[in-house]
Amino acid sequence: MDLGTGAMGNLAPKLYQLLQGEYELQKGVRKKLVFLHQEMEGIKPALDKVAQVPWDRHHEQVKVWAHQMREASYDIEDLLDTFLVRVQGSEPVDQSRLKRALKKMGGLFGKAKARRDISGAIEDIKKQLQEVAERRDRCKIDEIVAKPDATSEIDPRLEAMCKEVTKLIGIDESKGELQSMLSSPQGNEVSHEKMKIVSVVGVGGLGKTTLAKAVYDELKSQFDCGAFVPVGRNPDVKKVLRDILIDLDKKEFREPKYDILDVRQLINELKDFLRSKRYFIVIDDVWETRDWKNIGWALVENDRGSIVIKTTRKSEVATGVIYQLRPLSDDDSKMLLFTRLFDGGGERPANLPAEACEKIMRKCDGVPLAIITMASMLVGKKTEDWLAVCNSPGFYRGNDGQQAHDTEWILSLSYYDLPMHLKTCLLYLSVYPEDYFIPKDRLIWKWIAEGFVETKTGTSLFQRGEEYFNQLVNRSMIQAVRDEDQGGVIYACQVHDMVLDLIRGLSYEENFVTISNDDEVTSPSGNKVRRLAHQNRVMKQLTQQEDDTGMARVRSLVACRCDIGSWVLHPSFKLLRVLALEDCNCEKGWQGLKHLGDLLHLRYLGLHGTNGIYELPEEIGKLKFLQILDLAYSGIRVLPFGICQLTQLICLRGGVNTCAPDGLLKKLTSLEELHIHIVNLNHESKGQFVKALGNLSELRVLRIYGLEGTVQSDLAQSLGNLHKLQHLSVTLAEWDRVVLRRHLQSLMVNTVVLRRLPSCINPARLPSLCCLNLCVDNIDEAGLRAVGGLPQLRGLDLLTLSSSGSTATVVIAGDGFFQKLRRCRFLGWMVQFVVNEDSASVSFSLCKGKQQGALAAFGSSTEDESSSRSVPPTVMPNLQDLEFHVPVRALYKDGNGSCHSLRLHCLPSLRRVSVYVDCEGASPDEVEKAEAELRHEAQLHPNSPILDLQKLNEYEMIRHSTGQIGDKDGDDLCEEEEEEEGEVSSAGDEVVATELGADPTSA
Repeated sequence: MDLGTGAMGNLAPKLYQLLQGEYELQKGVRKKLVFLHQEMEGIKPALDKVAQVPWDRHHEQVKVWAHQMREASYDIEDLLDTFLVRVQGSEPVDQSRLKRALKKMGGLFGKAKARRDISGAIEDIKKQLQEVAERRDRCKIDEIVAKPDATSEIDPRLEAMCKEVTKLIGIDESKGELQSMLSSPQGNEVSHEKMKIVSVVGVGGLGKTTLAKAVYDELKSQFDCGAFVPVGRNPDVKKVLRDILIDLDKKEFREPKYDILDVRQLINELKDFLRSKRYFIVIDDVWETRDWKNIGWALVENDRGSIVIKTTRKSEVATGVIYQLRPLSDDDSKMLLFTRLFDGGGERPANLPAEACEKIMRKCDGVPLAIITMASMLVGKKTEDWLAVCNSPGFYRGNDGQQAHDTEWILSLSYYDLPMHLKTCLLYLSVYPEDYFIPKDRLIWKWIAEGFVETKTGTSLFQRGEEYFNQLVNRSMIQAVRDEDQGGVIYACQVHDMVLDLIRGLSYEENFVTISNDDEVTSPSGNKVRRLAHQNRVMKQLTQQEDDTGMARVRSLVACRCDIGSWVLHPSFKLLRVLALEDCNCEKGWQGLKHLGDLLHLRYLGLHGTNGIYELPEEIGKLKFLQILDLAYSGIRVLPFGICQLTQLICLRGGVNTCAPDGLLKKLTSLEELHIHIVNLNHESKGQFVKALGNLSELRVLRIYGLEGTVQSDLAQSLGNLHKLQHLSVTLAEWDRVVLRRHLQSLMVNTVVLRRLPSCINPARLPSLCCLNLCVDNIDEAGLRAVGGLPQLRGLDLLTLSSSGSTATVVIAGDGFFQKLRRCRFLGWMVQFVVNEDSASVSFSLCKGKQQGALAAFGSSTEDESSSRSVPPTVMPNLQDLEFHVPVRALYKDGNGSCHSLRLHCLPSLRRVSVYVDCEGASPDEVEKAEAELRHEAQLHPNSPILDLQKLNEYEMIRHSTGQIGDKDGDDLCEEEEEEEGEVSSAGDEVVATELGADPTSA
C-alpha cells in the first residue's frame, strides 16, 4: 500500500487468495475476479506515475481521478478483508456461510449493503473500477516517467559527513563567536556574575540546534549542572519543565512522584533546584513568546554566572543578547556538498558542470539542511540529471535571501524524487509529534502492519522495512539517532520540523493522516478518516456525529504522549489495523480495551510506555490476524492464555515483568522477535518453554528473563537451533556447550556472574558481533585478546563484582585490536595505556582489586612529563566514550600507584571520560589527589574530553582525626557489598601480563 495508489497494491494478492482458496464461490465469480485483477494491474501503474510529480503541477481532473481511485481502493480492501476475516482459518466454507459473512458487512459499503452474495459485491467493485479507468483515459497522464529506486544500506559517505563535516565545516567561527558572547567580562569573578541569556536566531535548517549543541557539549563540564531541551510548536509546558528537571538530575526527577505535579509545582521544583547552582541550560526551537515566558519563570537569577541559550526562528521571540546565525560561506557550502556527493575534500570533480554547481549553490544559499538534502538526492545521478534538476520548474535562480522558501522547495523536490513505497513510509511519520524520537523497530513494525512493506523472496518483512528506513536516512529525509550506550547503533530517527511541515501538508491534502492536537482535528472536510493521530492532548470519547461521519473507517489509531483518562476504545473501529497508545497515561485500572476482541482486522497492538493498564482481555485470542504485540514498559504483568492462539504473531514484546502463560510457544512458531519473563512458570513448564524455543526457526531477537539453572542445558541446545538469531539477551551461566551463530550482532548476559569469558566469544565464531555486555570474575590476556579481536565490536560493557586483584594486558598497535569500538564501560576495572619501548605499539591493561597493594605499580611510569606529551601511536581509533573504576585505597597504599600516567591521549577520538572514584578506606587527601590526577590526564588530551567524576562509597573514607571509617549507614552498605562480592568471587590475587601480537587474527 502507498500514498499514490491507496490500497491498490494490496488488492491483487487478496484477490489471488480468494481465487486460490478453498472457497466454494458462485458460478461466474472466478471469472469476475480475474477481470478485476487485470483491471487493477492497468490502473496501478498510472497512479504510480501521478505520484511521481508534485501535486500542484497536476491538472485538476488528474487530482480528482487519483483521489477517487485511492478512496475506492480503501473501500475495496475493507470489503475483501471483512470477507476474509469472517471465513479465513475455518473449515472449507459453504455458500450459506458466505452469505452470512456478507450480511455482516452490510452498512459499511454503500451499494454492497443490498447484495446477498459475493458475486453481487464483486460486480459493484467491477463497475467502480471501470468508471475510474474511463476517467484515466480522459486525463492523458500515461506519458509521465517514473523515477528510479534507491539503495538499501546506510551510505557510508553520509555517516562520515555527519560525523566529520556537519559538526565542523563552517561551525568553528560561529562557535567561537557564540562562546565569546557567553564568556565572562575581563576582570569579573564568574561566581558573582548575573545570569546571561543569549538567543541564537536564524531560518529553519540553518544549524541553530547543531551550533547550540556543540557549544553546550564543550562548556557543560564547567557548570554544576546542565540541560538541553527542545520546545517546538504548541509545546506541553508541563512536559518541557519535566524534561529540564530530568536533564538536570536524572536520578532524582525520574521518580514517579514528579509525574503528578502541575506546571506551578514543577516551576517551584526547578527554582529550588537551581537556586544554589551554576547552570547551563539550552532551550531549543522556541516559537512563541508565551512559551518562553512560561519556561523563563523557572530560571533563577542567583549571581553565579549561569548561562541560558535559546534558539528560535523568530526575532520577536529573541531576548537577551542576540546572535544572528549566518549561512555557510560559498567555500564551506561547496565542501559540504562535495563531501556528501563524493566523499572528497571539497573540490569539484573536473567532469561536473560548473554551471550546475553554481546554480545549486545559489539555490541552497548556505543553508546546511538544503545542501545535505539536495546532495542526498543527487548521489549516484548522472551529470545530465544535475542539469535537469537545475532547469526544472520552480528552480529559483536569483539570490534575494528567500532561504526558507528555497529550502522548502528543495525538500519538496527531494520528496517527489523518492520511489513510491518510500513516499508512503515517510508520510506515515506525520502520526508522531514534533521533536519525537521515533524508535526504528516500532516504526518498521507499523509499516508492516499497514501493508507498506512489500515482500521479497529470501528477505523477511522486517529486513525489508530496515532497507526502507536506511533509504530514507540516505536521502536525508529523516535523521538517524544513535544509541551511544550500544556503540553507536541506530535505534531511532527524528524528522526535521521543515520536513515534518512538508509531510503533514501532503498528508492533509491526500487525506492520508488526520492529526488531532489540542482538540483540533486537521483533516479535509467531508473525507473519511483513514488514519487518526492523537498528539499531546487529552483524548475524549467519540460523539455520535463523529462516529457517523467516517470514524468507522479508521485503519490506524496512534496516540503519543496523551492523557487517555476515561477514553474507551470505540466498538465502531471495526476496520482498525494499527492501535498504538505510546507514552500515554491512563486512569488506574483503566478498562478501555474491553472491546479489543471485536477488532478482527487488528495487526498491531502497542502499549509501549503507557501507564495504568495492567491486564489484557482474554478475548485477545480472537485476533487471528494480529502480527505485533508490543507491551514494553507498560503495566501488563501476565499475558492472557488467549495469546497462545495467535498463530500469525511475529513480534511479542513484553516488559521485564510481563510473564508468559503456560504453553505460550506451542503454536507461535512464526515469531521473529520475543521479549518475555518466565519466572512465574513451574519447573516443568519452564523446561517445555525452553525446548520449544528451539522450534522458532525465524527468531531474530530473543530477550528472556527468569530462567533457572536446571533448564540451562536445554537452553544451550535450543540456542544452537536458532540459525537466524541476531540479538540475544539471556541469563545463562553455563556456556561450554553453547553454539552461537556467526551473524549474532548483540549479546547481553543478564544478572549472572561468569567465572571467565565464554569460549564461544571469539573473532572466528562471532565476526558480526557489535555489542557485548557481560559480568566476569576474571579475564586473562587470552580473553582480552578475544574480545579486542572482534572485528565489528562497537559497544563493550565489561563488569566485575570481584574484589580480588588481577591484571590483564594486551599489546595493541594501530592496526590491531578494538578497531571499531566507540564506547566501552569497564565497571570495576581500572585501565591504563603504556607506550612500549619500540614506540610503535601500546600495552592496554585492565586491573581490578580493592586489597592493599593490588594496584601497587599500576599507573606508575618512568616517563617524564615531556614524553607523555609526545605524539603516541594511535590505538582504539574510534573510541569516543570510556568509563572505568579507580579504587583509591588499593592504588595509593604502597605509594607507587598513580592516575598520572593512564596515557588516555593514545585514544585520538576520545570525547567523554567517566570515572567512578571508589573512596572506601581512602583518606580525603588521597581522593582529592586521584581526582586532580584524572583532571590532569583529561587536560593533556588534545580533544579536551568531558570528564565526569563520580564518587563511590564516599561515607567509607577514613576520617583524619580518628583514622576511622565513616558513618554506620555507609559501613552497612559496604559490608553488604563485600558479602555479595564474596559470594561471586572465585579467583585469588594474581597478576597476568603477556605481550601479544598486533594482529587479532593470530589469536
